[in-house]
Amino acid sequence: MTDATQSGDFGKRRSPFSNWFKARRRRLLTLILVVAAIVGAYILGFQNTRRDLADQKQLVQQLQLEGQKLKDQIDSLNAKLVAQDSTLRQLGATLNELMPTKDTYQIAANQSLIVANGRLTLGLVGAPTNQGVVVNINGKQHAVVSGDVIEVAVNASTTCHVRIQAFDMFKALVTATCP
Repeated sequence: MTDATQSGDFGKRRSPFSNWFKARRRRLLTLILVVAAIVGAYILGFQNTRRDLADQKQLVQQLQLEGQKLKDQIDSLNAKLVAQDSTLRQLGATLNELMPTKDTYQIAANQSLIVANGRLTLGLVGAPTNQGVVVNINGKQHAVVSGDVIEVAVNASTTCHVRIQAFDMFKALVTATCP
C-alpha cells in the first residue's frame, strides 16, 4: 500500500502548488504583507499629497486675494500721495506769493509796498499794459518793461536797484535790493 492509502487520504492527492504553498507559506505571507504595506503606504502618501496640494491651492488663492488687497491699498495710497503733492505745490506757490524769495515782491495794480528794509516805497500805477508797467518808487513814476533796472539813490552812500522781473495783466514781479 501506498502512503496515501495508509493514512486514509485515498484519492486526495495534493497538487504541486499546494505542496509548494505549504512549504513556502511563511515566505509568501511575509511577501503579501510587505506588498500590502507598500500599497498602503503608497495610498496614504498619495492621499497626504493630494490633501497638501489642496491646502497649497487654498493658500495660493488666499495670498492672491491678500496681494490684490495690498495692490489696491498701494494704488489708493499713491492717489492720496499725488493729491497731497498737488496740495503741497499749491501751498508752496501760495507761500511764495505771500512771502516771495528774498527781495522779490509781487505787486498788484494800484498797490504799494514798503520794501528794502523800509528804504523804498514801491507801487504799481494802474494795470500793466502789453508794452510795460508804470511803477512809483518813493513818489517818482517810471515807465518800464521786463528786465529794466531802476537805480534809486536813497542817500549819499546808498543806491538801491529795482528790477522788473515780469508782469502780466494783473500784477508785476519786482526785485528790490539795497546793498
